Amino acid sequence: MKAWMIAEPGGIADLRLEDIAAPEAPKGGLLIRVETCGLNFADLLMLKGTYQSTPPYPFAPGAEVCGVVTAVGEGVARDWLGRRVVSYCGHGGFAEFITAPAEVCVAVDDRIDSVMAAAIPIAYGSSELALAHRARLKAGEWLLVSGAGGGVGLTAVEIGARMGAKVIGLARGVEKQAAAREKGASIVLDPGAYDLSGYALRDAILEASGGARMNVIYDAVGGDLMTAMLRTTAFEARVLPIGFASGTVPQFKANHLLVKNIDVMGFWWGDYFPKAPQVVGESFARLMDWAARGEITPHVSNIIDFNEAPAALTLLKERKAAGKVVLRGSASDIEI
Repeated sequence: MKAWMIAEPGGIADLRLEDIAAPEAPKGGLLIRVETCGLNFADLLMLKGTYQSTPPYPFAPGAEVCGVVTAVGEGVARDWLGRRVVSYCGHGGFAEFITAPAEVCVAVDDRIDSVMAAAIPIAYGSSELALAHRARLKAGEWLLVSGAGGGVGLTAVEIGARMGAKVIGLARGVEKQAAAREKGASIVLDPGAYDLSGYALRDAILEASGGARMNVIYDAVGGDLMTAMLRTTAFEARVLPIGFASGTVPQFKANHLLVKNIDVMGFWWGDYFPKAPQVVGESFARLMDWAARGEITPHVSNIIDFNEAPAALTLLKERKAAGKVVLRGSASDIEI
């Protein structure tokens, strides 16, 4: 099969399109003919060898795929054969074929095209599991999302609204604020307009919510913004530190957590695959059902041919993609 491989730590220029042996369906797993592969910043980190779960070299990048099952491993029902499925695979998606455990694969409804399906697993999977499984977000609760105009933050806004929460998004710039509103944020504020060292942002949020305090905080920014967001929390609030785009890891004062009975919940989505794959599979199934019903809609801004994989990664590296980038097809002219 054809695959885009990297032999040692490097960059996009070090990727090579190679002929390698196709894998076989493993015990408990499926062999999938890849139709589409979603791209993520983690792919760039893997090329350099700096990602926390970089596989051994050589490898092909590409962590989330949609494709057709062509073979099943020992212990797997044969009715998987011929099904179009979506899965998280960690790496290897920049290839014609890939394998994945059956328990983390979900059949794709005919109402969802393969491009949309490949855009769902990581971004939407992370937010759905964080909000539903870890934070136990309930309908009617208040959800505060930082970075609400960015890729991950937008999925949190959309899923939170889908779950019936009242969503406040924090986003900088008119375009990102409009995106947050479109995805379901009932209130959107620009954190850059406030002095984060004081109580100005807290007061603005509480005024906008009519005095209601936040039940769940979903923070992908960290730093001073997280400190400011904590001032808005309700009794028994749940706080999810998802990322640290600001470059500063927030510090939590135990006395503040104590007096409000606040839970700070660590969350790393990738660790569920080896330790709780059933939880991920159930999350994928919910997301694909929502997508089939049109209740979530990934924003795909760029669809790139398999043969142009380096160009697709360059779009991510140079931050020129306004939405999700998806690789489609393969060097063997797979029909989509």
